[in-house]
Amino acid sequence: MTAETFTVNDRTYTTPEAPVVVICIDGSEPDYHLEAIKAGRMPWLAQSLESNASSWEAHCAMPALTNPNNISIATGQPPAVHGISGNYIFDTTTGEEVLMNDKKFLRAPTIFGAANDAGLDVVIVTAKDKLRRLLGAGVVEAGPSLDGSGEFVEPRRTGICFSAEKADQVTLEDNGIENVLELVGKPLASVYSAELSIFALAAGVEILRSRHVDLMYLSLTDYIQHKNAPGTEPANDLYAEIDRYASELEALGAIVVLTADHGMSAKTDASGKANVLFVEDEVRTILGSSDVEPGTDGLRVILPITDPYTVHHGALGSFASVYLPEGADRDATIEALRLIPGVQVALTREEAAETFSMPADRIGDIIVLGEEGTAVGRYAAWHDLSGLDAPLRSHGALGELQIPFIINRQLPQPEQLDEPWGRPAYIHNYDAYWVATTLVSQHEHTALTAV
Repeated sequence: MTAETFTVNDRTYTTPEAPVVVICIDGSEPDYHLEAIKAGRMPWLAQSLESNASSWEAHCAMPALTNPNNISIATGQPPAVHGISGNYIFDTTTGEEVLMNDKKFLRAPTIFGAANDAGLDVVIVTAKDKLRRLLGAGVVEAGPSLDGSGEFVEPRRTGICFSAEKADQVTLEDNGIENVLELVGKPLASVYSAELSIFALAAGVEILRSRHVDLMYLSLTDYIQHKNAPGTEPANDLYAEIDRYASELEALGAIVVLTADHGMSAKTDASGKANVLFVEDEVRTILGSSDVEPGTDGLRVILPITDPYTVHHGALGSFASVYLPEGADRDATIEALRLIPGVQVALTREEAAETFSMPADRIGDIIVLGEEGTAVGRYAAWHDLSGLDAPLRSHGALGELQIPFIINRQLPQPEQLDEPWGRPAYIHNYDAYWVATTLVSQHEHTALTAV
């Protein structure tokens, strides 16, 4: 591999003399790998942490959701730059509530697109198909131009991007690879299974084993984490597989980063019943319109956790975006919301955008964050919880901010982040590729010249 330097979104990346693999473990609060290590289920990681790895307290981007954080990792920047503010938004330009899976919502090119344009070999494997078009923009199909114009342009060359969920439909023309099921040697996995993440990991190993790769991204699914707490047998089983495949990637010469898009918290009371604050009902009470039929008064609450996989969480997260009816007193509503048990933070649009580096035009008049043990919903009838067969665990806000950040290299610890929430942290998940390329390259150069 020849060292290559490229710049995208005001950050410069210098590739080291090894393939770089970032594994995003969906919904992975740090206790998952810590408990798995205690149980003896992650021997490679345990040994690495004792010898050749660096592990730093880290924060995800806000909101603590899948789409915003995967795209933050992919762009090296927070949502204020790339524009992906949730899995689901109210599109004020069309007046419709829509899934934010379409690449048209991207406001910045990805690291993958820039690396691909620079002549590097890029591979992206995501468990969930909902991320494929966002992550593949600029790699296997048109993406935001690298010149910052905002125009979407076709890539000059193509890499590889596909999802485990649709692995049976992968084609050379659309995904840059074919015969994936044959290559991996595993059957198509159910989207509601640990096997979906395992397939993505196995695909990464087999691709790295069979061809040249410079940058690889493996994004998993949080189906297990939504249903199982750290240290439980299903969780430990999954993390044992993560350990196994990470060790294989290292054996193939890769620099390996383990991080997450967000953490995960129990959202239940002492009896195991879901602890839910229905924000739309609360706001109607505050406005004195509790007897009004939802959808008829101009009040709209958006839950950006909403995605095609609601069996995971019933669309109950811990982050809500409130669009007030015309004439409502926003400041008075915020003050009243702050007094409600279970509400950790209530901010204006402008405050939330500045505080959490979010795109102001893609969030509501008010942002409401639930406490760690509280889920936030719209109103009870809106949620279908029939698919929940385990106590609710979910994410979205500050209770799910802490994530792991581990790299199989010994590196100097960065300075502490200037963020007054969560536990202290030294890195964001979206620094992953900068750390694994530029910081590793700088450190290796320093070590070489010191000899």
